[in-house]
Amino acid sequence: MKEASSRARNLRHVTAALGGAANGTMKSKREMDHLERTANNFRQEVISPAKVCGFTNESETVKRLCLAVINKDFTFKAGQWVDFFIPGLDVVGGFSICSSPGLLEQEGVLELAVKHTVHPPAHWIHTQCTLDSEVALRVGGDFCFDPQPGDSPVNLVLIAGGVGINPLFSILLHVADLYTSQETKGNGYKMGTVKLLYSAKNTNELLFKENILGLMNAFPGKITCDFHVTQQSLQVCEELQPYIIEGRISAKDLEKHASKDTLWYICGPPPMIESISKLLKNLGVPADCIFFEKWW
Repeated sequence: MKEASSRARNLRHVTAALGGAANGTMKSKREMDHLERTANNFRQEVISPAKVCGFTNESETVKRLCLAVINKDFTFKAGQWVDFFIPGLDVVGGFSICSSPGLLEQEGVLELAVKHTVHPPAHWIHTQCTLDSEVALRVGGDFCFDPQPGDSPVNLVLIAGGVGINPLFSILLHVADLYTSQETKGNGYKMGTVKLLYSAKNTNELLFKENILGLMNAFPGKITCDFHVTQQSLQVCEELQPYIIEGRISAKDLEKHASKDTLWYICGPPPMIESISKLLKNLGVPADCIFFEKWW
């Protein structure tokens, strides 16, 4: 990307929504609703009707929702979120998109992975939403990866905690689309490498793990991942074992990826973001190469 991402440098230290949302500090604002927390974030004008066209149980507490978007002018960038409007419900949800922009372009759908909570929109998705349920969506958020064909190549390190994987998985899928475009058409943005560091309590709470393994197999050496588990008690399945690291993400895990051509994207609980950002600063990573989105 130009100057290691001309757009991204203007967006560093962004906070936004993930079934939670944003303010400018590291302090949680649970009492504020999504629209209040994201009042200063970018929003598109387009609000599109959408229809639920598929469900997947991504984990015991997370439902993956597929939505057919009606408005052809509706677009988003990898890493952004949607305002989620439910008929008859006054509370507006805020959920990060976990699919790639390419899926919307090709099939007219996007995906959300929503954790079951008492928050009315999330509760509705888990208890009342059915196939063909109708909602409305509006894209927002400044946390994104959107390189243009002429931009300089960069490497990415994506750091996720828990359901903070959602916007980073969208970015990872977008990167895979960029690789595919280069390999099949020989044009578009020339992407560097991507390293995903993903931390959760245990392997059952690692969302999209099969998809991530598939991406590593499809793009060997280009996409790599370490899964960190902090409270693993059961035996790890053989397929995951080579990629499992017990314990939190440490400075040692980060320092091997530090370089002048690397951008760092972090999404997870505020304390994790604060800790990782401090570690990166101590490693000499420039502040304008670090981007984060926090969730509650």
